[in-house]
Amino acid sequence: MKGVPYLVTVAILALAFTLASAHDPSPLQDFCVAINNTDSAVFVNGKFCKNPATVTANDFFFPELNIPGNIAASKLESSVNLVNVDKLPGLNTLGISLARLDFAPYGLNPPHIHPRGTELLVVMEGTLLLGFVTSNPNKLFTKVLNKGDVFVFPIGLIHFQFNIGQTNVVAFAGLSSQNPGLITIANAVFGSNPPINLDVLTKAFQLDKNVVDYLQKQF
Repeated sequence: MKGVPYLVTVAILALAFTLASAHDPSPLQDFCVAINNTDSAVFVNGKFCKNPATVTANDFFFPELNIPGNIAASKLESSVNLVNVDKLPGLNTLGISLARLDFAPYGLNPPHIHPRGTELLVVMEGTLLLGFVTSNPNKLFTKVLNKGDVFVFPIGLIHFQFNIGQTNVVAFAGLSSQNPGLITIANAVFGSNPPINLDVLTKAFQLDKNVVDYLQKQF
């Protein structure tokens, strides 16, 4: 019986450790409003699962990522083809996605964040200037990448990629979420719907109202 208190103590410590270690899963959407009636539900934290009996190899397949993006149609002369769970259903619950990035000379993937994913990028062709900014203090980490070079952007931090070479750039990026999300800073600040109050932006950026009004009209 002397061993009983010891076993009880171990059990209590193990339970306390389990409770301390438990946490909600990372979100895969900006929000997930709870609903009791599943007939009206659209998605959970991820996607509802397909019946395994109806799953095929095509659910785990995405074709033609070798095809360059249409950079000519972009004002920024860049293209991002994200293969997330919406395009590749087999990614559901696996916590990963992939993107192909194409840049014309001086093409830009503007400052943006992925609120739910770390990004690991490898340059396949060309020369790319890239970097990210830390939260506090706002320190810039920047690097020039050439063919075969790899760089990582920590989750949720503002980052960018810019082609500083004379030829097109091709890069691939892996992201640590099946739905990493994208917030392009300029679009979000000056192009939100409805728009952010003009006085708020004027004071925040210390700009003339006419300048802020002009920027909002661009987005």
